[in-house]
Amino acid sequence: MSLAPALYAKAPTPTPSPASASASAFACGPAALAPREREALQHIAAGRTYVQTARRMGLSKHTVDAYLRRIRAKLGISSTAELTRLAVSLGL
Repeated sequence: MSLAPALYAKAPTPTPSPASASASAFACGPAALAPREREALQHIAAGRTYVQTARRMGLSKHTVDAYLRRIRAKLGISSTAELTRLAVSLGL
């Protein structure tokens, strides 16, 4: 009895239920932001540059850029204006 065919069999793809679809949308919402991502967002929304934000957070400007790229990816945001609007709506 060989186990090799079972190892290479394709796993079935689960079909999402309406409840799990809304839960996954919530997981990608503002609650999914890490504390440092929220902090970086707060600084940018306050009008600070990446360099100013990096200095205040004790990071490099590249790390701040990475935080903001992750926020954009998680929330489907493409501009700084949208980031600022998000921060205002979150009360940051």
